[in-house]
Amino acid sequence: MNRALPLLASSDTRATLEFYERLGFSSRGAPPEEWDYLIIEADGCELHFAGHTLGERTPGSAFVYAEAIEELHERWSEAGASVTPLTHTNFGMRLFTLHDPDGNEIRVGWPPR
Repeated sequence: MNRALPLLASSDTRATLEFYERLGFSSRGAPPEEWDYLIIEADGCELHFAGHTLGERTPGSAFVYAEAIEELHERWSEAGASVTPLTHTNFGMRLFTLHDPDGNEIRVGWPPR
């Protein structure tokens, strides 16, 4: 295996796209109205979201490594996203968590172990 991608829940893929675009992501797939499935990307980070037509889903989570973590935290905070404070963990990582409008949890940390 070379790669894994999270498949997260979206109650409205258009609204999900608009939220993540404010954070710097862009769509890499068909318009949400066409698939009810969303593929977004920013700086090599790719997230997938399934809308309600693909079956009922509960919120999920993903972990993202971000080298410029301080700048990312500041940019997402300024964009009005719900993010926790940037902290130092007891295992040597800087870390914060984003909660999106659908309840998905995106944990962001650096450096990788």
